[in-house]
This record gives sequence, structure tokens and C-alpha cells, in this order.
Amino acid sequence: MGNYPRGKAEFSSTSQNSAMYYVHWYRYPLIYWLNILTDALCVDKGDFDIAYLTELDPTWRNDELTFILNPEAALFGNPVSQLACAADSAASLVGLPSDTLFWCAGSHGTMYPLNGNVQEHVGGVQSSVLLSERMSYRLSRLGLLWNSSPDKLCHQYPSAILPKSRYRYQMVNPIPTTGSDGCQPLGRSTARWGMWREFPYKGEDFGYLVWRKRNCCAGP
Repeated sequence: MGNYPRGKAEFSSTSQNSAMYYVHWYRYPLIYWLNILTDALCVDKGDFDIAYLTELDPTWRNDELTFILNPEAALFGNPVSQLACAADSAASLVGLPSDTLFWCAGSHGTMYPLNGNVQEHVGGVQSSVLLSERMSYRLSRLGLLWNSSPDKLCHQYPSAILPKSRYRYQMVNPIPTTGSDGCQPLGRSTARWGMWREFPYKGEDFGYLVWRKRNCCAGP
């Protein structure tokens, strides 16, 4: 386990089939605060901090400007590529998402574009989870979020593609998920745990604790 930021999505506007969210990304080194691991090389240190505010990013609402960040999106805007996402959805439902199908967000939709526009809005929980996943990908693409290696201990590296299988998310507000519904892999359907976790009024905020797996050198 490694870095522990907190992703927060804020509802902005919605039409019949689409939505737009802003996201606040917080640096949240929980394991370091709790002093669970003593290995100084593996544990990310620091204080609580605001790492990214999408309101300040002009590309967050504009698909054309976001294309500069994710030009490969043009390769996956076709029925064949989207059909392949069904396999990613099935994989995340029973286990872990497919890192090979990096453009897919499982049952939540597609990772592209890497902004706040949700083309197929089902509900606040589904859309906010999708935007938390996209934000992880976006920060990885920008080099602001480094990824961990499954083969090397205490090693981090920049990656333009998000290794989805090494991430989990957990809702912390408005209603926290606990027990068997606590942490979910990216792309897993919210149908099982997402019911009754959205209040029926406009402007609700959703908060998620995002976990990243990291191979460490030492235990507690």
C-alpha cells in the first residue's frame, strides 16, 4: 500500500443523459499518520493538502482542450472498442479490472475524455465514482501521481497509463461504505452498494478515499 489521497466530486449540472462534475483531489497520507508502517522508504510522508482543483483547469469542462491531454481517445471512439469494455466490466465484477483495456472504466463507462463531462449519467454515485477514476488517470497522465511497481519493492515510477488493478476506492460521504462493501476495485458496478447513498436534491457532494497498492520493504 502506498499513497492515500482523497477524491471529492461536486455536482455541477445535469441534463437528461449527461452530467458535469468538479473534482477536488486531496493529499491524505493516512498510513503515515497512523504510524502503521515503520519503513521510511515506503511510506509517503506529509500533511493534509489540496493537490488539485478542477475549477482552476480550463480543460476540465472542454472536450476539445482535453484532447491535447488524451489524443489517443480518437482511437477508442468506435463500437468495437466500446464493446471490449464489456469484458472489463465483467472482470471488475468478479475480480480486478483489466489493465490491458486501459480506456475502459468497467460498468461506469469510459475513461475518456479525461475531464468532468459524463456522457451517460445514471446517477450521482455512478458518475462521481467514474470521475474519481478519471481523476486518478488524469493525475497519472500529468505526472502528478506516480504509480507503484508490482515487481520492485518501494519503487515508484511515472506512467501515462493508469494501472487500474492496483487501485481501490471507498465512499466516505454522504454515507460511508463499510464491511464487505468498503473498498471496491475500479470499474465494479455500484448497483450492489450504491443504493440509498444519494440524497434526492441538487448540489450534493460525494467523497471517496482512494487506495493504491504498493509493495513495501518492511511491516509494522
